[in-house]
Amino acid sequence: MLPPKLPSFINHRIPTTVSLSTSSSSWLQTTSSLQNQNPPTLAILADKSTTIQHLKQIHAQMIITSRINDQFATSRLFSSFALSPFGNLEHASRIFSSLHKPNSFMWNTLIRAHQQQQPHISLSLYIQMRRHGVIPGKHTFPFLLKACSSLSNVLPHCKQVHAHVVKFGLCFDCHVGNGLVRGYSVSGDLVDARYVFDEIPMKNLSLWTTMICGYAQNCCYNEALDLFERMVVVGFEPNGATLASVLSVCARSGCLELGERIHEFMRVKGVEVGVILGTALVYMYAKNGDILTARKLFDEMPERNVVTWNAMICGLASHGHVEDALGLFECMKEEEIVVPNAVTFVGVLSACCHAGLIDVGREVFCSMKVVHGIEPTIEHYGCMVDLLGRGGKLLEAEEVIKGMPWKPDVVILGALLAASKNNGNTEVAERVVKQILTLDPHNHGVHVSLSNMYAEAGQWQEVSRLRKMMKEEKLKKAPGWSLVTT
Repeated sequence: MLPPKLPSFINHRIPTTVSLSTSSSSWLQTTSSLQNQNPPTLAILADKSTTIQHLKQIHAQMIITSRINDQFATSRLFSSFALSPFGNLEHASRIFSSLHKPNSFMWNTLIRAHQQQQPHISLSLYIQMRRHGVIPGKHTFPFLLKACSSLSNVLPHCKQVHAHVVKFGLCFDCHVGNGLVRGYSVSGDLVDARYVFDEIPMKNLSLWTTMICGYAQNCCYNEALDLFERMVVVGFEPNGATLASVLSVCARSGCLELGERIHEFMRVKGVEVGVILGTALVYMYAKNGDILTARKLFDEMPERNVVTWNAMICGLASHGHVEDALGLFECMKEEEIVVPNAVTFVGVLSACCHAGLIDVGREVFCSMKVVHGIEPTIEHYGCMVDLLGRGGKLLEAEEVIKGMPWKPDVVILGALLAASKNNGNTEVAERVVKQILTLDPHNHGVHVSLSNMYAEAGQWQEVSRLRKMMKEEKLKKAPGWSLVTT
């Protein structure tokens, strides 16, 4: 029997002269009416469904009216099951398996549905698609390449898909090229990413933006800015995504002047500054030390997400505005609109480090797990070690390291060694040096640091012993180097 909700659903979605009800007499009329309708009707219903129950009812109608064999209607139903927020991928897969000969749209839809959460299944589906003789098109490869970008070993998969792109003559398509540039950029292979970009004769704005983002995410700031300028010269007007990427580059590379020019461009063009662009501007100004402008923009934003709050808190902390950073953190908690995350606490603990607020730092660190349910990461432990070390609490810092759920790395141990040197504590330094050499036997610089500490403490016998050992084992400190940019 037809589920009772379907008639009312149909009445609300498609005008009809037939009165639909759940009585047995009208059910016959309804079924007859549905059978006489044009095939697209159920497809339209599938597109406009808002619940999984609606989709299941439409599926039932397709079966009993033999419309399940109509590829257009079934494709729309299948797409709704696979891609709708309320859909059911398992149900979609069962529909797919029951079809005698799925078309390319269905294969592409299923590849797309798995690309984010189960990218390996997307690749497996593509292999099956080829074995069934279905020819991939320009819509197949963008989904497939997005799946590749979600894998841990992106590069080899991206290269294999690239070979198929060339084989099927789609290497000049902007959408396919966009997927290739993103895949190579995610893997860090910017040479191949740029090769693909340069080979496409008719580039669109999306392709330019992806290449600029690729440079930005791989810390190639000069290349990103050069490409942005070239994009503007050839006549493309940047969109929100492009501007956000370039502002991020300006923040990380210290290009405040260019960031200000972009901000002015946004004002002149009347670009809508939403959460993403607003956050990018706050981050750019805060990172470059223009805290007043960053705070003004932050206060004027009608809507902020956790990234916005983090950008402002971390910017204040890194430039020594400790009270403002801690005050903003308290405001964030009081508003209860945005929940602090791990990055928030890195900023707050950094502020405590700058001001030497040991008690506040301890309280904040303990509240992470107890109050906010956030497991401290190695960055948070590093901040605590730095904070305690600067305050001369070396033994407590050692205990913090011992209490970590994983083994300490050279960075954290190096922070404790530096604190030991500043406090002239050779006993702690000796223990730390042993741990560092266990992790990195070739890190001979720690011997030099320890030798210098012995000299400062007047322990010349230890200095002689250590330098003799270094000479016998032919240990050398790696030479320092510097980089000057123009």
